[in-house]
Amino acid sequence: MLANGQYGFHRDELAVLDDARHLAWGYVAYPPLTPFFARIELILFDTSLAGFRFFAALAQSAAMLLAGLIARELGGRRGAQLIAALATAFMPFSLLASSEFMYVTFDLLWWVLLAWLVLRLINSANPRWWLAIGTVIGLGMLTRYTMLFCVTGLVAGVLATPLRRQLGSRWLWFGVALSLLLFLPNLLWEASHDFVYLDFVRHIHARDIALGRSKGFFVQQLFANASVFTLPLWLGGLGYLLLARDARPYRILAWLYLVPLLLFAIAQGRGYYMAPTYPMLLAAGAVTFERWLALRRPATALASRIGMGSLLACAGLSSALIGLPLAPINSPGWRISRAAHDNFAEQVGWPDLVDEVATIYHALPADERARTGILASNYGEAGAIDLYGPALGLPRAISGVNSYWYRGYGDPPPITLIVLGADPEAIRRAPADCTPAGRVTNRYGVENEETRNHPEIYLCRHFRITWPALWPKLRSYG
Repeated sequence: MLANGQYGFHRDELAVLDDARHLAWGYVAYPPLTPFFARIELILFDTSLAGFRFFAALAQSAAMLLAGLIARELGGRRGAQLIAALATAFMPFSLLASSEFMYVTFDLLWWVLLAWLVLRLINSANPRWWLAIGTVIGLGMLTRYTMLFCVTGLVAGVLATPLRRQLGSRWLWFGVALSLLLFLPNLLWEASHDFVYLDFVRHIHARDIALGRSKGFFVQQLFANASVFTLPLWLGGLGYLLLARDARPYRILAWLYLVPLLLFAIAQGRGYYMAPTYPMLLAAGAVTFERWLALRRPATALASRIGMGSLLACAGLSSALIGLPLAPINSPGWRISRAAHDNFAEQVGWPDLVDEVATIYHALPADERARTGILASNYGEAGAIDLYGPALGLPRAISGVNSYWYRGYGDPPPITLIVLGADPEAIRRAPADCTPAGRVTNRYGVENEETRNHPEIYLCRHFRITWPALWPKLRSYG
């Protein structure tokens, strides 16, 4: 929380923020739960950056606690629980997810919570835990559809372990019914919108493959999700779950890892999709390490504890540098985090973009300004206009991307457009007279998608097509 007021809103956060103002049972890019949480944060904290990210920090803190509880269910004592919690907290993905409000934040929490609930089911032999498991699956499906990969691993694990005896329990099927009931409103929304998410994900997947984002999937598992410094810990945990005789009751956790790993690899998913599976492996590794220590001589045990503490310290420092918005913009620390990812760069410059649009807008004659719209080509631009624009007298953005397309182009429709994020070739083909009117920059000189890929801002007049004919052509996914 102390770090989360740095920089600014990420482009994905701007989209969630806008969707929070238009609550629905579904959206083109994701299910409804994340915008619902964002709506609560708007009520509680308005548009405070740190306030908007409060639930993200809380979710990752809960995942850290659950990792410790997983270690306890596996038989770990306080030392193992502490190692599991810290190793989870120091995952680069976990720290990054705690500093941005996105659906991946809550997706990780549901997967970790599901693993703990499965262990509670096993250790308690109380089939009523299936109700809690069903609830978490339903919430997971309302957060991100990749929960299906987790469910597939769960089903495989149930069939392959003694848990298959639970198939005769009515509580398991009550849990299944509960998960379906929770997911049903979103399923009905998708049906009423022609299952638009399938079109969206096909487009995004093709884009990611074209950009090479799915390459190195297995290599990324070694460092991108859990820290490279905790690699021996989670590999040891996986080995324990697969090979140890006393791990047989808990082998379902191995299925919860290996099945999604295989499915994501076949589907050419991105490496970070597997991040939610690592806390349970780190917990298993912590328990394995604790038991190994118990068999060592005091001097060896002490040296091993010091070594583990050093690894955790290195994991925490390196992950904080990469995953938390700590470093001043353009400082050496900033450049290190930029080498790892572009998330922080995408948080810079949105107020500058809106200021430039406002300058163009207010330079127009008053009668033309009254019928001028702002067309955003991506959701970051649209969200920035809607967040910062009202204070500068700007109208709400219109956009054809994702769920913005359903919100239409306004009534009456604009006769002049300020166009953001357009490709120059598309502008040349546009059925209107378009001229450059400004350029996207930012006060820090940070290169990001806006300044690098499409910095020109255009002013378009004299349209040679009606809005009802134009609007379907503007629909896009991003």
